[in-house]
Amino acid sequence: MNDTSTSDVIGRRVEVNGEHATVRFSGIVPPVAGLWLGVEWDNPERGKHDGSHEGTVYFKCRHPTGGSFIRPNKVNFGVGFLTAVKNRYVLEDGPEEDGKEQIVIIGNKPVETIGFDSIIKQQSQLSKLQEISLRNCAVNGAGDKGAIAKACPNIRKVDLSRNLLSSWDEVLDIADQLKHLEVLNLSENKLSFPSGSPVRTGTFPALKVLVLNRTGITWVEVLRCAAGWPVLEELYLKSNDLLISERPADVLQTVKLLDLSSNQLIDENQLFLIAYLPRLEQLILSDIGLSSIHFPDAGSGHKTSMFPSLQYLVVNDNQISQWSFINELDKLPSLQALSCSRNPLTEGSKAAHTTRGLIIAKIGQLKTLNKCEILPEERRGAELDYRKAFGNEWKAAGGHQDPDRNRPHAEFLAAHPRYQSLCLKYGAPEDGELKTQQPFLLKNQLLTLKIKYPNQVDQKVLEKRLPDSMTIQKVKGLLARLLKVPVSELLLSYESPKMPGREIELENDQQSLQFYSVESGDCLLVRW
Repeated sequence: MNDTSTSDVIGRRVEVNGEHATVRFSGIVPPVAGLWLGVEWDNPERGKHDGSHEGTVYFKCRHPTGGSFIRPNKVNFGVGFLTAVKNRYVLEDGPEEDGKEQIVIIGNKPVETIGFDSIIKQQSQLSKLQEISLRNCAVNGAGDKGAIAKACPNIRKVDLSRNLLSSWDEVLDIADQLKHLEVLNLSENKLSFPSGSPVRTGTFPALKVLVLNRTGITWVEVLRCAAGWPVLEELYLKSNDLLISERPADVLQTVKLLDLSSNQLIDENQLFLIAYLPRLEQLILSDIGLSSIHFPDAGSGHKTSMFPSLQYLVVNDNQISQWSFINELDKLPSLQALSCSRNPLTEGSKAAHTTRGLIIAKIGQLKTLNKCEILPEERRGAELDYRKAFGNEWKAAGGHQDPDRNRPHAEFLAAHPRYQSLCLKYGAPEDGELKTQQPFLLKNQLLTLKIKYPNQVDQKVLEKRLPDSMTIQKVKGLLARLLKVPVSELLLSYESPKMPGREIELENDQQSLQFYSVESGDCLLVRW
């Protein structure tokens, strides 16, 4: 039993043949003689029963097949922090051949190394270690008091995920000795957290990143422990079945990134409880079942006071199916980046580029969508397409080119809160733009374009009619034949009378003129 007495094993975390469990019982289980441990497995499929044997309940499990009885000599109770560090990182001297050959002990396996003297020398000195990974090393606590601080006081980053830590107090005993600790990963440790009694504070004076994914922590416990994280900037709480039950008061005020992914009990009303964290810049809400959001303090076209610093929002893998969700995001005053993949809204019948364009048009300050930068020409094209696509609906709702008569009704403005501002930016759509397209008639898809050569003053200005579906590559091919210039030397851009003074580069040869929102009356600029 790894020198662990039977009297203090209840609640301890253990490992058996690679599987993790919690000890729920220690004692005799008649009629078989000898000591048994009753364990509840993290993976309930590993067990055989619910803690009962022949009608007697010895312990209780959350799952009917989550329990087993095991002999103590089959159980690994783990090792102390410093023992695990030495097992993974300490190096022993090898044959003394000018100091060139040494034996490195990595995961208890000796590896001969030649020519790495300087690296080995540094790693062999525990006091110089700053970043360590002890994932899945069966760490069960701090070990001898003060030993960590004496042996490796300069550690700044520790991965303690998937170990045998069973309580927050055991974590504190380790952290108390690592005063420079900045990053700590405790994921996949089934921890018990303090309740009621005051929590030790000042234990994490330098901690900036804390990962508590799959630890079983509750929101109340987060707030209770957070007083000990005075400079924390990133907090990861994925897969904990969290319910945000109260607003943080005087804690988490320095947090810039908060990950609440895969907590299916969180809804939009709970999110309002964290809406006033003053420095929150990144909020990750993937896979929480979110379908709607509404900021009641801001009307259509106005900014909310909630999430004042939020720049990056992640809502992948949710149940978002309505464009009203995207409309609401335009109310966030600082939002610059959005990830919203794998939602019904983005996985529907519309082409991916059409959906992307609509999102860009609806959120005016967005600079990155699904980790892809929004270039100025893409934004211009998306906004012009949006303005045209809903132009007839705008007119039917009371919209008009004359500003004095432009009064679209509230229902339209609620569905398209940015439409009026786009009309101010690009001008109201003209009747000619809003005529119903006849896609099978080529004449209705031809663009009349002027072609100029800014660097060739002797070349005459041409006028050509080109299909709007024509790719930039084919346009270059046409011009190359006309000008007798290699295609590879041609650079294309265009000007529009609607955007005086601006020149838009046509840099993607695979895209069409329509993609760049080139319209009749625009001017192609050709350089070589």
